[in-house]
Formats: sequence, C-alpha cells, structure tokens
Amino acid sequence: MTNNEIEKKWQKIWREEKLFQSDPNEKEKLFITVAYPYPSGAMHIGHGRTYTVPDVFARFKRMEGYNVLFPMAWHVTGAPVIGIADRIKRKDPWTLDLYERVHKVPHDTLPKLEDPINIVKYFSNEYHTVMDDMGYSIDWRREFRTIDPTYQKFITWQAKKLKSLGLIKQGEHPVKYCPHDENPVGDHDLLEGEGVGVNELTLIKFEVEPGQYIIPATFRPETIFAATNVWLNPEVHYIEVEVKSGVNEGEKWIISNEAFLNLSNQHDLEIVGDIDPKPLIGKYVKNPLKGEPLPIFPASFVDPEYGSGTVFSVPAHAPADYIALRDLKENADLIKEYDIADEVAKAEPLNVVTVKGYGEFPAVEVVERMGIENQNDPKVQDATDELYKAEHSKGYISDHIEKY
Repeated sequence: MTNNEIEKKWQKIWREEKLFQSDPNEKEKLFITVAYPYPSGAMHIGHGRTYTVPDVFARFKRMEGYNVLFPMAWHVTGAPVIGIADRIKRKDPWTLDLYERVHKVPHDTLPKLEDPINIVKYFSNEYHTVMDDMGYSIDWRREFRTIDPTYQKFITWQAKKLKSLGLIKQGEHPVKYCPHDENPVGDHDLLEGEGVGVNELTLIKFEVEPGQYIIPATFRPETIFAATNVWLNPEVHYIEVEVKSGVNEGEKWIISNEAFLNLSNQHDLEIVGDIDPKPLIGKYVKNPLKGEPLPIFPASFVDPEYGSGTVFSVPAHAPADYIALRDLKENADLIKEYDIADEVAKAEPLNVVTVKGYGEFPAVEVVERMGIENQNDPKVQDATDELYKAEHSKGYISDHIEKY
C-alpha cells in the first residue's frame, strides 16, 4: 500500500466515524477559528501553512480531551472577484492566461467565471477538496460563505449591537480609493498595487513672512528640535495656495504643483499663483518650535510628488538631509549662485534622538559606512530604511532636550 493509499484509507475512516463533527457533550468546549480564505484563485503554499497550524492545535486539544469545534468558511466580500470577472468577460489576455495556466481552470469553464458568484463557487469547492486532501480536521457541517444571507444578518446584528453599546461609531480616516469603482478598498481588494500603504504624515508650518508658510510633511515631527534648515528643489514648479476654511483659514502655503491634488483632498485649498523657488533660497523661515530663523537651501533630492514637495532638514537623523548638506558644502558654484556661504558654513548636525548602537549623529555614521557618494545615490534609501527602523523601534528623545 502506497503512502497516498494509507492516507486515503484513514481519511475515509475519519469521515465515516464523523470524528471531527463537534456536538454538545460533557467535555470542555474549545472553538478554533482562523481567517477565512478568499477563494479568488488556486490555493498556494501560504494557505498550507495558515490552515495547518490551527489543524495541529485542534488535534492536540482533542487529544487533551476537549470537545473541539474547528469550522471553515469562505471570505467573499470585497472587490477582487468582481474585477476578475470583468477582466475575464473582456477577454483580458493576462487574466485568461493566469486562470488557465496558473490556476488550472479548464478552458471550457472560463466563460462561467464571467459571473463573480461562479468564481467564488468554483474556488471554494476547490479549496474544500484540497483541505480534505490535506486531512484537516474540519467540521464541514458548519461551512458557509460570507455572502450567505444568514451570515450577512449576523454581521448586521453584530455591528448594531456594538454600536448600541457605544463601542463603535462612524468617523473619518484615510483610505485607499478606487476612482474606477468609486469606493474605498483594502489591500486584499486590489487587483493591482497590492502592498501600497496609506502613510500618515504631519505638516509643520515654517513661516516665511506673516501669513505665508512653507509646510514640509514628515513622518517624524519630534525631530524638529534638530532642524537646521528647509530644503526646496530649484527645478520644481511651486505654487502658493490659500487655505479657504478651517483652523488655518486665510493662510498662504507654498507647496509643489504636484502636491496640490493630494493636499486639496485633505484641506480646502485654492491656488493663488506660481512661486519661483530660486529667490526664496537664502532667505529664512521661522522654526515654529522656538522661533529661531532657519535658512532655505537648494537640494535636488526633494521630490515634488511626495508630501508637500518641501523638506525640513535634520542631518543628524535623516541620511538624505546629511548627504544633501554635505553635497552643498562641497559645491562652491551653488553656494556662490545663491550667496549662502555663511549660512552653509554654520549648518551642522544637531542631535535629538538617542539610539543604542549609534553615536551622536546616526545619519552621518550610516552615510559614511555605506559609502554614499551624493544625494542621488540609490543607497540613500537603504540608509534611510535602516536608520528610521532603528530610531522608531529603539530610539528615545535625548536627555538634553529637557522638556521631554
């Protein structure tokens, strides 16, 4: 008898003896659940790990004498199957090849998958078969799909109950949004762009003159204690916008043209006109923390599509800021063009965060260790990833920052 035959023999006995069907009895109860799989394509090795772990635990607890209920269901809510069905209906070559060659859907079955319900039925049945072949100790009497009316009623009841207890309320938060389908989407709802995250940044206002501000966006507002200057990219198209409502009403902000769409979806903004960044370089802004003047310097690394298209510089803790400052100190022509020799000479890294394994100026150490040549070196991103991870997880505000 082969290994497969032995396996099938015992799986048949398990089914006939109904070993995994959990009914009320005198034993202590144990309910095991796991994230329901989304049946929009064939199972992969990750599914094997995900569902083997609870199966091992379920079997172990049965051996300890528990009455274990281990059910399974199929998560169907969301947009992916609708998008997949639409692509199959449009005869999209990439999708047809994926489902026939990779997911092994028979050619004559593909037209049926133009209906998203049939995608769910096809792959949930396949998942059930695979899980049976794996020998999972599931009570299949409890099987359901999250689009079943009974389950939808349960979710409705659950949401209303939690709301009646004051545990949930409707509010606002940033989401990914699909302009094609005009609805918010989670990561698992995406056909393209999976892994794209929503990043929350803080805008900090540096006053150029009364009522006018440069507003860098940052992940790390605490580093403002060590700000040495503000960066603008001389080659970027900047604009001045007016805030039309809210706590900042009437203020004028200097941002990149590319940043307007994103920021205007979060603030009520109106474009006033274009801003030439070059005359601003060499001027000063006011640090909002203590009011001290900080110079405006030129830097090519500033990305007009990120944040507001402006940056406040913390060369002790941001590798991009340090390498840009080093580049500028070595660029006599640029210093002369903007007449900023004194300001550049005075700009030096300032410490604000202490992190184990690094010295007073972590960004300086990382840049030098990696041999980063200039601000356009691709290794700048590697240095940033390393240092931000270290300071986020292990760093603390340095003792000389007395208030904190």
